Amino acid sequence: MRRATFTDTAVTYASIGGTLVPDLLRFPPKGYRPLERTVRLGSGEERFQLASKSLMTWGVQRGSGMTVTDLLDGTGQQYTGLVFDADGQAARSQKIAPDESVFAEDGTPYIVNGMSAHLTTKFGPFTVDAPVRVVYVIDEPGRLGFAYGTMAGHPASGEESFVVEKREDDSVWLIIRAFSRPSTWFYRLGWPLVRRQQSKITARYLRALHPIGAV
Repeated sequence: MRRATFTDTAVTYASIGGTLVPDLLRFPPKGYRPLERTVRLGSGEERFQLASKSLMTWGVQRGSGMTVTDLLDGTGQQYTGLVFDADGQAARSQKIAPDESVFAEDGTPYIVNGMSAHLTTKFGPFTVDAPVRVVYVIDEPGRLGFAYGTMAGHPASGEESFVVEKREDDSVWLIIRAFSRPSTWFYRLGWPLVRRQQSKITARYLRALHPIGAV
């Protein structure tokens, strides 16, 4: 298992990594509304690899109609878990994997922990800019994904994760989990409209990696 975690305080919420909690839907961070959606993308290793590659180069966001700009590198440093000695104590020497920056054919850098970006989308006659920072990356056998948290200027406060998973029956799934609330009093006034827009965007997310573009 390889999991990278970023804990910079630049994000606008406290529960960093909250989308990893199994019972998120029952016990979300206080004051936040949780969400979980899944869609089957197909089956087989090739489908998993294609979906994973797209996912880790902002394919879900771009496929939903968003513009992804201002990409800034993160630390790229991977967390591999503590190494323990024979007595069950944490070993004095802990190995840290090197930066493994990878780029797609078009030059887009693969998502790593700490990377930040601006997600721009249309909201009626307005254009909304949503700055985010990647707070963890998952890279495990049959499971790949990441989560980003909101930064100052984002309409919402919270976290959203996107994971592609290949299950024992060879089926491939996209799993989206999130929790959010309005970031300021201004967005709180129009939150019902923002929630409707979020639902539309989530529906587009679910279609973005699907081989036939509809679910």
